[in-house]
Amino acid sequence: MHVAALVFIDIAIIIAAARLFARIARAVGQPPVVGEIVAGIALGPSLLGLLPGDLDDVLFPARVLPYLEILAQLGLVLFMFIVGLELDMALIRGRERVAGTISLASVALPFGLAALLAVVLYPHHKVVNGEEIELYAMTLFLGVAMAITAFPVLARILTDRGMHRTPIGVLALACAAIDDILAWTLLALVVALVQGNGPTDVIRIVALTVVFAAFMFGLVRPLLVKLLDRHRAAGRLTPDILAVVLVGVMASAFITDIIGIHAIFGAFIFGAVMPRKNAEQLTREILERLEQVSVLLLLPLFFVVTGLSTNVGGISLSGLWQLGLILLVAIGGKFFGAYAAARAMKVSGRQAAAIGTLMNTRGLTELVILQIGRELGVLDNELFTLLVLMALITTIVTGPMLRAVYPDRMIQRDIDAAERALLGVDDSYRVLVVVDAPARADRIAAVGAALIGTGRPGKVVLTRFVRRATSVVELGAGIAPDLSQMAATMDDLNALASRVREAGARTGVLCRFSVDPWSDLVAQAAVADAAIVVVDTDWYAGVAPNGGYRGTDHDFSLAVVDLGSTTPLGDAVLVHVAAGADGRSAVMMASAAAISRQSELLLSIPDGGRAAKRYIAALAPLAAVGVRYRLVEDVASAAATSGLVFHSGDGSTVGPEADTAARPPTITVSAGQSDADAELSEALGKLVPASPPAS
Repeated sequence: MHVAALVFIDIAIIIAAARLFARIARAVGQPPVVGEIVAGIALGPSLLGLLPGDLDDVLFPARVLPYLEILAQLGLVLFMFIVGLELDMALIRGRERVAGTISLASVALPFGLAALLAVVLYPHHKVVNGEEIELYAMTLFLGVAMAITAFPVLARILTDRGMHRTPIGVLALACAAIDDILAWTLLALVVALVQGNGPTDVIRIVALTVVFAAFMFGLVRPLLVKLLDRHRAAGRLTPDILAVVLVGVMASAFITDIIGIHAIFGAFIFGAVMPRKNAEQLTREILERLEQVSVLLLLPLFFVVTGLSTNVGGISLSGLWQLGLILLVAIGGKFFGAYAAARAMKVSGRQAAAIGTLMNTRGLTELVILQIGRELGVLDNELFTLLVLMALITTIVTGPMLRAVYPDRMIQRDIDAAERALLGVDDSYRVLVVVDAPARADRIAAVGAALIGTGRPGKVVLTRFVRRATSVVELGAGIAPDLSQMAATMDDLNALASRVREAGARTGVLCRFSVDPWSDLVAQAAVADAAIVVVDTDWYAGVAPNGGYRGTDHDFSLAVVDLGSTTPLGDAVLVHVAAGADGRSAVMMASAAAISRQSELLLSIPDGGRAAKRYIAALAPLAAVGVRYRLVEDVASAAATSGLVFHSGDGSTVGPEADTAARPPTITVSAGQSDADAELSEALGKLVPASPPAS
């Protein structure tokens, strides 16, 4: 059989195994990368090699391994580019002192403990490939291995649990970002020391590395900004733009390999110098192209190459106590280093414990370091296996440890508190407005502001849901563009909020990632204690629950707005009054809008008679603030000259639609439980200020 054929079938087996184990990992609440690592180990001598017929050697014969290793190295290079691309220093802004202190401590303590551990382990692992290694080489590599935190995996854990917007989640991300910079810089120095043949060679490697980094940040980075212009002009990621990126990644990897600090550092630095400002869409498209190749195809090959060198069954009895010591140093050093520093910076005990736990996430990043150590001949097979198990175990225990020190109820409390903090804690009558289309943002915000009235403390809460795929990125890549997009969205919402405030309404701003916008909207309305939720018809059509909105399932009333044309019409507010809770809620909203706009309120009451008398009597408080109201019969004519039109969501209409280009904003109202229970006269009385507004 040709070698190429063996490589193809091996790749197919590896991809299938990686997908299977990733699904199992996700099913038991673990990051998919855990399943990928386990798949790699299982395909090696640890599991497959235990079966009759030496299946690991049959499936992965020696003549195939060089090809798999080259593809695995390509996967590593692309992955490290993605890691550098995601490392957005904006996460650290404003938290430099706290995050820097915690990161330094979470690197220094495990590194120091690893130095002591190396003294204990050195006699058992000092011979590698038949040659005795220096103690300092093992010490340095163990130190870096214990000190690393996997930023991509940590970011994915925080985002999946909704912690990325809480104070503790943001701080953990900032700490991990600084930790990554420290650890990779430290690893580069360690590689230079181990690779160098004497002090002169080490100085040469370090000097060339500094020159390369200066060249990349000083000259290449400004040039890469031109990619944004090309991307904007094309409106998409063209093959030429992607080719420039790939050439840069591969050339950078080549240069650092020639320098002597490993190819992955060049890829990492090239990712770090990619443009960040206004580059969210370009970054996302690059990741979407590269992740599929890297995550699905190439990185599983790296896991198998690692797994073929990992023989769990070959661990001796002495290896068990060594594994215990390694885990004690790895987990304890990271946890207590971060915990002690966080407490010194006045972080609460629970939150400090959570940060210490999160900083123990290692995952794939750890395997990259271990693979480098094995390639340089610093780690023998048994120690390599022990450290691979450490990487796997520390990543597995992060989730359960986090739940133990910081339970889900506390995380939810933090999420709610973070969102309430954005709103301010008060007794305002809140109108939550979903801002989806920037072109219509000011108009729908104005509708929301009109629904507050003037007789009660009110606040318009502007929100937007940033769409995010459920499982596009499983190893942690792709988070930074989402976070950057979130920051840009918050800037837009804050600008809109400023304009709404200038018009006289108090405002708050919320924003959240979402894969199920309707469910998230319901949850956000509860957090914001919203009385009314205002949404655009187009947005609602895309997210509406099966059967539509059932108001009695929730406290808030829903206002679905068709903004109509931009042509200004009349000032009057028209409401089509139908029977039931939806009709009463429509009257409440229309009355609030008439008061806010100081406009006439027009009522269409098809039933007439007693219903008309009841509504006219209930509207009496509006006269105290100068709002006139009257019944109309020609609904179509009234709608054509009105500035706002309300009707209920129970199927009633406001009459024939005018066959003109000019249409007023039309609000379809579905009453929530609070409005359904409200007495109309009392509710309308609350709209009236204690004293009439000055004319």
